[in-house]
Amino acid sequence: METEEADRYRAPALDKGLDILELLASVDSGLTQAEIAKRLERSPNEFYRMLDRLVKRGYVTRLDGDRYSLTLKLFGLAQLHAPVRRLASYATPLMRDLAQRSRQANHLAVFDRGAAVVIAQQEAPDYWGLSIRVGSHISLFDTGSGHVLLAFRSDEEREMMISEHVRSRKDADLGQEFYKRLNQIRERGYEMMASAQTAGVYNLSAPILGPDGRSIAALTCPYIALVNAPAAPDITQAIGMVQNTAAELSKLAGATMTMPA
Repeated sequence: METEEADRYRAPALDKGLDILELLASVDSGLTQAEIAKRLERSPNEFYRMLDRLVKRGYVTRLDGDRYSLTLKLFGLAQLHAPVRRLASYATPLMRDLAQRSRQANHLAVFDRGAAVVIAQQEAPDYWGLSIRVGSHISLFDTGSGHVLLAFRSDEEREMMISEHVRSRKDADLGQEFYKRLNQIRERGYEMMASAQTAGVYNLSAPILGPDGRSIAALTCPYIALVNAPAAPDITQAIGMVQNTAAELSKLAGATMTMPA
């Protein structure tokens, strides 16, 4: 009876798409259409249209022309789910405290479907400060948040994130210096860089790490030297505060290890 009831509500096309996603999630280097069909014990022709739709919707990408692999779109969708909302909720009092102690604004960003997206933000306590609106999409390549989100990921995940960030991988001619910088950020545990958007501002960014040691968010302080407040923390003190707050948030997120080399 249960089998008959289950068959009554079957959606073959949906089942086929889910079978493909689950299979690709279980492999690292992707599969060809023929390999997918063989593993799922079906004809290759059954999967052509389904794979084409999954590619067009951004859930699957082609590698080397004929191999298919998952993108990070499912990860991005999951980022908008309850865990990230909880992270933003947990982060709010800590970010408020950071703003008060550093005398600077700060914001929290996650990777979502090809961009770093601001999910929480705290204003500076005084009338001077640089803040970014919640919901803003910012670059992975020339912001502290973007660098940190990339730095604390595996090489393969970095490439997938970059591929989703640009229309064509050929558009991102990053060079070896960019990857060398990401590795340096991972080694020292934070990013400190002059803003590529606003003169006189330094991005101070540290990662929020998940249980597997990979970045799930980036905490960034757009630091401005306050010449009218000589007692305010300097940039070295401020980055220490950002790191400490990020470490507290990582504990709340369940982090128990550092990013593997």
